[in-house]
Amino acid sequence: MTETDPGKPYDLVLFGATGFTGALVADYLARHAPAAARWALAGRSEAKLRVVRERLAVEHPHLKELPLVVADATDRVALRKLADSTRVVITTVGPYLTHGEPLVAACAEAGCDYVDLTGEPEFVDAMFLMHHARAVETGARLVHACGFDSIPTDLGVLYTMRQLGPQSGPVRIQGFIRSNGTFSGGTLASATVAMSRPGAMARAAKARRAAQPVPEGRRLGTLAGPPRHDRVAHAWIAPLPVIDTQIVLRSAAALPEYGPDFRYGHYAAVRRLPVALASLVAIGALAVSAQVKPLRTAVGKAVKPGQGPDEQRRARSWFTLRLHATTEDRTLVTEVSGGDPGYTETSKMLAESALCLAFDDLPPAAGQLTTAQAMGDALITRLTRAGITFRTLEGPSAGSPGPDRRR
Repeated sequence: MTETDPGKPYDLVLFGATGFTGALVADYLARHAPAAARWALAGRSEAKLRVVRERLAVEHPHLKELPLVVADATDRVALRKLADSTRVVITTVGPYLTHGEPLVAACAEAGCDYVDLTGEPEFVDAMFLMHHARAVETGARLVHACGFDSIPTDLGVLYTMRQLGPQSGPVRIQGFIRSNGTFSGGTLASATVAMSRPGAMARAAKARRAAQPVPEGRRLGTLAGPPRHDRVAHAWIAPLPVIDTQIVLRSAAALPEYGPDFRYGHYAAVRRLPVALASLVAIGALAVSAQVKPLRTAVGKAVKPGQGPDEQRRARSWFTLRLHATTEDRTLVTEVSGGDPGYTETSKMLAESALCLAFDDLPPAAGQLTTAQAMGDALITRLTRAGITFRTLEGPSAGSPGPDRRR
């Protein structure tokens, strides 16, 4: 375990602690942070931060004096002071395209590690272009997408590659995601902002490809195809246009054990065809609404940021990610599964990512990194202890399939 830095008052600071997901992360840290961990709550309203602290102290009296840090997402001076005060910053303040850049900049300058929940490809690419080089210089580890976007996929593929072993030939992996979870206003706001900027997203991706080309001798690509029924997924599948694919391919470019020729495809999986068709229609309607300001505003009013599913609904929610890998001579099926993906498990993943950066013995790295690059096996170990399952279903190392969460 990494020792604390006596030159900084905090090991962790949670920025956005008064929001829906931020409050869940605070709850998780209150229950699971090491007793010696020095952490603080941060946000723009001291009064609201006090309410969060008082709520935590009811079950955890030792937190009644938990430090509070007041900072606005637009106040670069305050954010730099925050980054200078801690080893790791956790932020749940989105949409990140709207609110995220100043804090990334502060962490890159301060050499402070950073984790967030973004699923916004344009934001991740823009932050690489703006702040990766400086973070490499200062030693900061900037790790985006540390929630359901995209830890199950990124670490699930890493786990699968560990079962396959180092590869010298082609590797093809398909990921089939199933869930009955719901979303909050913050998630809806982030998705709407991202969908409203297809041109800007494409330009940022192109600029990043120019600045960070695929390593020489490596080939990376995506798998797609029309909606169809798949025997491994046991479901109807359709390509899912989310950030997970980009994250996996960046891990594959960075980690040599993925081999010289790697392709990944990410799919939504639904058991019943009518449900699959309805889901495609809903995604299409959201994408269209995002392009028209009055419709975008109406969608935002339907579920406001700060709102989300209640505890009973979250307790009934689940997810599975089934991964089908093929090489020149092997086939392997693995699975990552857990409870409510959007909030219960996302807050767990984000908090454990920060704790991993703060306290685990990790290989040296800096700059913008994926979870597989930055934390890899150490984070898989943490998440397994925390109740998220990584298992092999078909292949030489397959074990007991365990409980089936699917419905």
